[in-house]
Order: sequence, then structure tokens, then C-alpha cells
Amino acid sequence: MPSEIKKLPDHLINQIAAGEVIERPSSVLKELCENSIDATASKIFIDIERGGMQRIVVRDNGTGIASSQLETALTRHATSKIQQLEDLQHIESLGFRGEALPSIASVARVTLTSNTERNNEAHVLHTEGGNNEPLKPAAHAKGTSIDVHDIFFNTPARRKFLRTEKTEFSHCEQVVKRLALVNFHVSFELRHNQKTLLVLPVAASYEDKLQRLEKILGKNFVEHAIKVEREAGNIKLWGWVAAPDFSRVQADYQYQYVNRRHIRDKTISHAVKLAYQDVLYHGRHPAYVLYLDIDPAEVDVNAHPAKHEVRFHNTRTIHDYVRQTVKQALGDVRAAPIDSRNMDKLTSYTSQQPAIQGQLATHYTPPSKTATLSVDEYKALYASPTQRSSDQSLPIERIPVPHIPAASTSEQTIPLLGYAIAQLHGIYILAQNEHGLVLVDMHAAHERVVYEQLKQQSSTAQRECQQLLVPVQLNVSASEARLVEDQKSQFESLGFDLDRLGDSAVIVRAIPQILSHSDISQLLRDVISDIEKNHARARLDEFHNELLSSFACHGSVRANRELNVHEMNALLRDMESTERSNQCNHGRPTWIQLSINDLDKLFMRGR
Repeated sequence: MPSEIKKLPDHLINQIAAGEVIERPSSVLKELCENSIDATASKIFIDIERGGMQRIVVRDNGTGIASSQLETALTRHATSKIQQLEDLQHIESLGFRGEALPSIASVARVTLTSNTERNNEAHVLHTEGGNNEPLKPAAHAKGTSIDVHDIFFNTPARRKFLRTEKTEFSHCEQVVKRLALVNFHVSFELRHNQKTLLVLPVAASYEDKLQRLEKILGKNFVEHAIKVEREAGNIKLWGWVAAPDFSRVQADYQYQYVNRRHIRDKTISHAVKLAYQDVLYHGRHPAYVLYLDIDPAEVDVNAHPAKHEVRFHNTRTIHDYVRQTVKQALGDVRAAPIDSRNMDKLTSYTSQQPAIQGQLATHYTPPSKTATLSVDEYKALYASPTQRSSDQSLPIERIPVPHIPAASTSEQTIPLLGYAIAQLHGIYILAQNEHGLVLVDMHAAHERVVYEQLKQQSSTAQRECQQLLVPVQLNVSASEARLVEDQKSQFESLGFDLDRLGDSAVIVRAIPQILSHSDISQLLRDVISDIEKNHARARLDEFHNELLSSFACHGSVRANRELNVHEMNALLRDMESTERSNQCNHGRPTWIQLSINDLDKLFMRGR
């Protein structure tokens, strides 16, 4: 028998609404701090007890609430942030949906004290479970204090789902950090159980902002931070992305803001993920703090009750804009050292590097001498790796090392990666630069160089191809032959001319010029095998990048390949002029810097 339809009482409506907005103590803290920021506060003091389950106090120096409006502030559907329907289309505050004070008051004991500059007389209002007590005079400076006691005291079913004090406080602390990372004009102080844990003064200058980043995210993040700033029309993206070698096991250092509002948006997350696609090690997550400023009319901030999500009117535009901007920022960092302690000094040299075009077209010799590789040397660099037996020794090639003067005493431009001095076990290049020793993984480094050149070649209208005098026939499996047939256009975009021949064969008529000295049969077999494992799950653009990466990997110089000094120096110069040369296509580092101080410490010199 259906029950009679009745209108719910206001206190029950507020408690139901609280279920959408107030999940835990951190939800209360978020709403209160956002109200303080909307009230133009420049100082916010936060005092928490027992993870917020017992008490949350937020005090600010904002505009305050007039005594005549204190009771109204705790009433449903009451706000100062919108006045008419059109205002919902241009929300610039941290409201709306929902205005949470009535919801908080319905599930906790709340004391609201406020004073305005105009009235210069403070009043206090106490409410318990939505039942207000009479208004009383109080002593309070300009601004507002809200004291929230015993959250969910009248809804035990909700309270039992709260976690430990430590867990609940960690959520509260994260709320403060998220707000502090975007509101640099506001100072924050956080206390827990009578202990001050976080003090963040106003960050007016760029250096102050970096100091705040360091206090919240750590010194290591700041040392690896790459500044992002791009503006086009009514869209601006700025902030910081971490270099790929500062990656995380979890996606815990990812902060997204739209019009100063912290959100979790799949569009932005996916765009950034694609920007890091071929520089991040498998299973790792990028770290970033990004701010997107757009016309408020182009974004719907009412997509989520707790305002965690937004909807963009033009999702594709936002996605492409974020991806291209972050990708460009990562690409603009050329050959920056893994040892970040010398980052500032070393990156200043990148703008002085000669722009070397073509595949290893020039090289550096000892100072003031430059030569060109002969045709035989050029071809030899891309010949098949020299295979050695397991008992054959792997000598270190001894090379005359040029004298490298200090930058302060010479006008000579020293290459960032210096000059090659040896090849170690056919795997690593040892080079000397102004700061000390450079170690290069030659396969990883060459893989990145080839990959970037293949990407550039595949995006141009005229691709450099080399016709084979005698077409090469490959016997493959039937599924691999179908893959080649299905993805023929993708192979053609790279400069390959190949077709399926029968059920289980492929014929190759032309190959990219950059791979002309590779073992083309083995190269294609390896690449087709690699791609077959994963291409069914990949989208078209992802498949294209995967194809490029596989060709670059299998077409690069291999371990145990002996390089002469000209070849090693040529590879170093190409690294300096190649985007994203810090990592190979799989996210592994390509080189590291050991300074003289590092070496002195290893050998305990000066002790």
C-alpha cells in the first residue's frame, strides 16, 4: 500500500542535501575556505581537531556578513553569488551548487561569528542541527569565523563511515594544499590538534610562487618544474609540468584548475597523458600544476554537486589546446641534465647550440676544427651492429680530449654535452663538458633522434623515400600480413611502399631514407611483431606513434656497436638539437651528468 505523499520538513531536506555536498570533514573545510576566498579574504586561519571529526574552525579577514543576514546565510537557497538566471552562465566565484552552509548546519553544531567594515559590530549565531539560537553581540575583527563541532552528530549512519583521524586529516590537508596552489594572493595557516603544520604567506612574485610550490610539493618537484604559459584568444593555460624523470607511481601530483576552481577532469587528464606519451616510463604518471583560464560562459561548473567536475562547451578544442601546449613545453627542453643541480647553468647553453640539420651531417672535433663525415663514415653509422663473440674483449677507445676552458674565462661556446672521450663496452659514450663527466646511453639517445626525425618526416607532404632496386619479400604469419594490409596507409605515411602478397607474405618496394642502411627484413619483422601485440587496443593516432616508436627502436644503433670519435660527437650534437632528448621513446633516461664535485665526493677528495 503506497504511503501518502507529503512534503518533507526543511531540516530533513537539508540533511538529504548534505549527503550530496558533505561527504566527510574535508568537504566542510573546502566549502568554508571557498566562501572565505569569495569574500576577498587575504588571510585564512584553519584549526582542526581529531581530523575534523570533532572540530573545524575557519577564520578569515574577508568582507564579513552583516548581523541582519547571519540567519539568512544558513537558509536554503540563499546566496550572494548569483541574483538571476543569467548569472548561472557566467559564474566566476567558487560557488554554486551547492551553497553548503545550510547543509553543514543541518548535520553539525555550528557557531557563526562575523563583522563587516561598515557595521563595525560583530554578532554571533549558534545553530545545532539546523535549530538557530538567538543572535548575540560578540567581539570579532572584520571578517568571519565559522566553528563546526561534531559533524554528523545527528546522523550516526553517516558518521560510522568516517575513517581514522589520520585519514580524515590527510583529506583536510589536501584541501588546503589544493586551495593554496591557486590562491597565491591568500595566506594560509593550518593547525591540527594544537600543532601548526603549514604556514604559507602571500606569494606575490614568481619566486614566492615557487617557494609555495616547494612547501607543498617538495623541492624535487620545483627543481624539475617546466614553466608553461600560452594564451590564444580567450583561452590561457599556465602553470608547471614536471620533467619526465620526475614521474610518480600514483597520479597524486596532478593538480588541475579551471578559472581558479580545482577539478578532476578527464579531458584535461587525457590531454596531458598524450603530451607525455613517448617520454614517460611505462606505468608512471606525470606530475603537474596547470591552470586553465577561459570565458566562464564556455564552461559549466554545475556538473557535480561538490563542484569537482566541469563540462566544457567545446571539449575537443580544450583537449587539443592542452595537449599541444604541454607537448610543446616538454619539447622545448633540449638535453637538460638528469642531475638537476646544474640545471640553470646547463640550460643556458641550449640556445647557443648550432642547429644541426640532417642525419649526423656534421660533427665537432677539438676546438676550432670542424669536418664533414665522409659518405663511407655516414653509411657506416647506420650499418648493422658489429657482433662480437662472448669472449672477445670490449676495449675503451682512447681519444685525444680537447681542453675545455671555463665559460667565465673564454668566449668559446662549449657544447652542452661536451666532447666524446671514450666508448664503454659498446654501450655508453663518455663525454667531457665544462661541468664534468657526461654518460650517454647511445642506443636510447639515437632512438630518440631517429624517432623525432621520423615524426617530422611523417608530418611533411614530401617524404624522403628510397626505392629498392630489388623489392624485398617477407614471409610472415597470416595475421601479420592482414595487419600490413589494414594499416597500409600508416606505413605509407612513414615512407614505406609495401603490399600484402598472398596469404602470408609482404613485399617491400620503398623504405624511408633515414632507415636505408638498416637490415630492412629484420627491421620490418620486429616492428610488425611488436605492433600486432597491441594495435587492436590502440586508436589510430596511438597506433601511428607506436609504429614510429618501434621503427626508431629497431632502427637505432645497437649495443656492442663500435663508434669512432666523429660518430660519437655527431650523436651528441644531434641530441642537443633534438626535442625531448632526455628520454628515449620508452621513457628511459638517455644521459646523466656527473659534476666535478660529484666525482670528488666519490673519491673523497679534499677530505
